[in-house]
Amino acid sequence: MGESQVDAIIRERYGTWSWGWNWYHCSGGPIGSWTGGPSSVTTPDETAAHVVDALLEWRKWLERTAQRFTELAPPPDASPEDRSWHLERACVRLVTHTMDSGADNAWQGQTSMVLGWFLTSTGMDRAEAAQAVERAIGGRFMSWVAPKQTLIESVGENLAVGLTGHAPYRGHREWEALEKLHDRY
Repeated sequence: MGESQVDAIIRERYGTWSWGWNWYHCSGGPIGSWTGGPSSVTTPDETAAHVVDALLEWRKWLERTAQRFTELAPPPDASPEDRSWHLERACVRLVTHTMDSGADNAWQGQTSMVLGWFLTSTGMDRAEAAQAVERAIGGRFMSWVAPKQTLIESVGENLAVGLTGHAPYRGHREWEALEKLHDRY
């Protein structure tokens, strides 16, 4: 049995949430317990153990990511300026979240996907979210290269301004408690 057959069985059995169960670090994903190919698909028992570990790891990552979305979402009644601040901070933290997942190569694909998911979780149309993320990142993230904090913040500002038309910066003292909550990871 090959990796594509194992993937088909998992998708059929568990549905759409399992889509990324085998998205391992070397291909830009958050999964460390699956390496793909012959090192993951061995004997039936060993393969099953690898699949279970990877599936559990994927589920945990999805749940942690969903929790971050809830914490980082702008309040529904936020003014455009406040919404901009929330979107900028969310972008910065979600880029860091994806980089901290262990992905090596092509981590920027995971970043774009997560930012798109975040925006759709706030009610934005999927196509609009993808366009907003593409405009904000604009090809500035590179495989195998960890971006500097200033670049991550610039992408966050681009996303926020592109979506709200307002710069996100303001006195952060009033947001200090929220900043500490978001920075705890």
